[in-house]
Amino acid sequence: MKHRIALFFVTLVTGIFVGRAQPSENILAGAWHHQEGDKKQTAVFVDGYLSHCTFDVKNKQFISTRGGTYTTDGDQLTVTWQYDTEKAASGVDAGAWVNQSTTFNYAADNTLTTNLSGAQATWQRIDSDEGAMAGVWRITGRKQGEDMGQMPLRDRRTLKIMSGTRFQWVAINVKTGEFSGTGGGTYTFQNGKYTEHIEFFSRDNNRVGASLSFDGKIENGQWHHSGRSSTGNPIYEIWSKLEE
Repeated sequence: MKHRIALFFVTLVTGIFVGRAQPSENILAGAWHHQEGDKKQTAVFVDGYLSHCTFDVKNKQFISTRGGTYTTDGDQLTVTWQYDTEKAASGVDAGAWVNQSTTFNYAADNTLTTNLSGAQATWQRIDSDEGAMAGVWRITGRKQGEDMGQMPLRDRRTLKIMSGTRFQWVAINVKTGEFSGTGGGTYTFQNGKYTEHIEFFSRDNNRVGASLSFDGKIENGQWHHSGRSSTGNPIYEIWSKLEE
């Protein structure tokens, strides 16, 4: 009996230390931020997808964003890029980076230490991937007149990458690297009201600081989203979790 207890104790302790020594995607899941002066960086990890964004809220300046799918192995984070505004703007051939991978080091617990931004830095956790909205969503339907137009998955797509409290939409082409726009910040979703608080907007910096409210509901796993867009036009959209 004593031997069994001792074996159980050794197994339990070993399991604890092995668990701590092997970071997992669940440890990364959620939103993180790193700030130097007025420049803020956010990284949202959700459902195997990463969106990394750099912006300046005080001066209402969008700087850059990049993202794609990710995996982890030990203390290595590997990202396969689907969009990168800096590379797209620089004219670098898409074949040199679209669907190509970069590996970074990382260690995560209450903080995230990584060279994701190019230099080793410590990031603070904002939230975890909790709540009905957390995930990677894409538009699958949009009302036009009285008809709901269907939008099949194509290379050119609009996604919303959402953690428990943060959102970012991106309009991208995952084959050519073409980037059409992005915006993001924080959101709330309570009592059928979905509200976005904009912290960056690539197409119009004057949108920064605005809040937009919509009617929203999750029905059969789909997000029904209606109200008025940032341009004031009425919208009714259906979003679904991204599946490829």
